Amino acid sequence: MTRFILLAEEGELSLIEQARELFGATLDEWKNAQIIYTGVGAINIIRALRELPREAELLNIGYAGSANFEIGSWVEVTEVRLNHPNVTYKEPELKLSVFGTPSANYRQAVCYSNCDFVLQSDYKDCVFDMELAFIAAQGFRKVHSLKYVSDNLSLHAYHDLTHGVE
Repeated sequence: MTRFILLAEEGELSLIEQARELFGATLDEWKNAQIIYTGVGAINIIRALRELPREAELLNIGYAGSANFEIGSWVEVTEVRLNHPNVTYKEPELKLSVFGTPSANYRQAVCYSNCDFVLQSDYKDCVFDMELAFIAAQGFRKVHSLKYVSDNLSLHAYHDLTHGVE
């Protein structure tokens, strides 16, 4: 089975080892997976993944914001949706593959993908990113996602921690 680990930026490389400590043997199976740096946002995702075989299994590891989850906590994403709080329209459910039952070390939650950094939201008990919905919508065999909560919807806090996009 072909496996790929997807990171938006090189600065997220250290998250693989942190996740491996948390998820143990489950992530040991991914030690030979090829790492792909996708870039941030929808267009970069589409361009980075367009040539990958759809039977591939993907693991997206990255930073995410949350309105109420503790900074430094981990989330295994069970479902991803687009973040469009001002309008409602029918979308397909994008369920993700999960590794198992959450423990005291991490929780499972929905991720909302946005085309820009989310600075405020009434949505609670979820995370926000800028890539995952665009990954999951491309029809890959299995998509997993582990998110490290980098901020509570603060671009400044995100940047201080990650030195990522500005």
